Amino acid sequence: MSQSYSLLLKQLEALLSVETDPQANAANLSSFLYHNLDDVNWLGFYYQLGEELVLGPFHGQPACTRLTIGQGVCGTAFANQTTEVVKDVHAFAGHVACDAASESEIVVPFYTNQISGVLDVDSPVLNRFGAAEKEFFEAVVTIFVKSLKH
Repeated sequence: MSQSYSLLLKQLEALLSVETDPQANAANLSSFLYHNLDDVNWLGFYYQLGEELVLGPFHGQPACTRLTIGQGVCGTAFANQTTEVVKDVHAFAGHVACDAASESEIVVPFYTNQISGVLDVDSPVLNRFGAAEKEFFEAVVTIFVKSLKH
């Protein structure tokens, strides 16, 4: 993992370490990363509500408010319980285009007793996310989940 990603993780951990509320921490996480990462046009959360994922705190253009679990990148990641790294969203079968500027996407699911959902990150650049970003955003989600258990 790059030094800049490692530093961002340390800063994020400090930011979230004083609060346990999922909404407050999701909001601060979204803002912090959105303003500190290059080539990101949307970054935020969707939370499980029944058979759907419902929009949570985010930064970027207005977004789809409800996504079906098992459909699109977010719904697929959540249903399969695995991170989805999509180098070209237009090549992903069933992609839900909430922001027409998005070209690539990474989605990391999480599951807790309090709240479950996904962290969704979009980029206006093709192939923006690779192995380093997968490792980074999975670590971000681990920090988020840990912050809820104080």
